[in-house]
Amino acid sequence: MRRTLLVTVIAALSACGQNETPPSAASTPTATATARSPEQLQAAFAALPAPYSEANYEAGRRVFAQCRSCHTINAGGQNRVGPNLHGVFGREIGAAEGFNYSPAVQSANFVWDASQLDHWLANPQTFLPGNRMAFAGVRDETQRRDLIAYLMIESAPE
Repeated sequence: MRRTLLVTVIAALSACGQNETPPSAASTPTATATARSPEQLQAAFAALPAPYSEANYEAGRRVFAQCRSCHTINAGGQNRVGPNLHGVFGREIGAAEGFNYSPAVQSANFVWDASQLDHWLANPQTFLPGNRMAFAGVRDETQRRDLIAYLMIESAPE
């Protein structure tokens, strides 16, 4: 009995942060990336405003791996511990449908843009004290730039 319980707990913990049902291949960020040629990705990045036009897509994708356990990015993706980030740029803070935000986020008043996201990602707790995001932040400027550029490409409404 204990062995069965232990195996169940280990299996549950190893699945932590993963989708309960696998997303369709077309909706995952990796599938999106493979659907675009390197030339298409380079053109998309080149069209971004500076300094994001100089970002590295693969590096941004790797940094986003830290976010995946709490956030989805695909259109129609579920909210997890954090809200779905699809269409985050240009969206009012605290406005992702169906997500229960902290009072700090509910009382904030701004629209997400690259600058706001950069400050948030550097240290969410100092940017907006009282929010519930349990994440220390991305301290490295280059990693934040790559992550924000990745989000600009992958979270953009089609």
